[in-house]
Amino acid sequence: MDGATTHDKPGTYHHGDLRAALIEAGLQELEATGTEAFSLRKVARRAGVSHAAPAHHFGDVTGLLTALAAEGFRRFVVAMETRQATAESKREKLLASGLGYLDFAIDSPALFRLIHSSTRPDDGDPDLAGAAGNALQHLFDAVTAVTGNSLDDPETWEDTAAVWAMVHGISDLVLSGRLKHIVAMRGDERDAAVKRLLMRSLMK
Repeated sequence: MDGATTHDKPGTYHHGDLRAALIEAGLQELEATGTEAFSLRKVARRAGVSHAAPAHHFGDVTGLLTALAAEGFRRFVVAMETRQATAESKREKLLASGLGYLDFAIDSPALFRLIHSSTRPDDGDPDLAGAAGNALQHLFDAVTAVTGNSLDDPETWEDTAAVWAMVHGISDLVLSGRLKHIVAMRGDERDAAVKRLLMRSLMK
């Protein structure tokens, strides 16, 4: 098979990577229902597998949500890197990361909430800790490229926290419908408005 999922009849399932299929089904279920109504049984039904399949791979709901959070952080970094790819200067790359941050929030709101505000994933899981650490490192790298400071410079954390707080606040307020003027914008107009806000955290 080429990795595609097929359902020959009820109760049968064929896939080159069942774990990946369950994660994808879990991401779809998370966006559809959020964490409160999330269950292994619903994920199994969505993936077209037995109810025991998710437990076999992830143990319990916490295990699956932890795997989803790790995947979420990886996709989060990709969203920021995708925006950076067309930016030229170091400052533009930092601003582009902020736009990618917002893109991710808008495109995957439940996953955004899971990785940034939910207590349900196991933060001690090595895969999740590594993925989250990579996301933070991405932000550190983008900030220090602009400031020229090293990671051990006392100002680096403050600079990074200022940018992080600004872009996360914007993203959270947009998801909550609070920044109505930005919510109503589309495309380049919204990008320009968000860049102007982010510039305020870069002013020295």
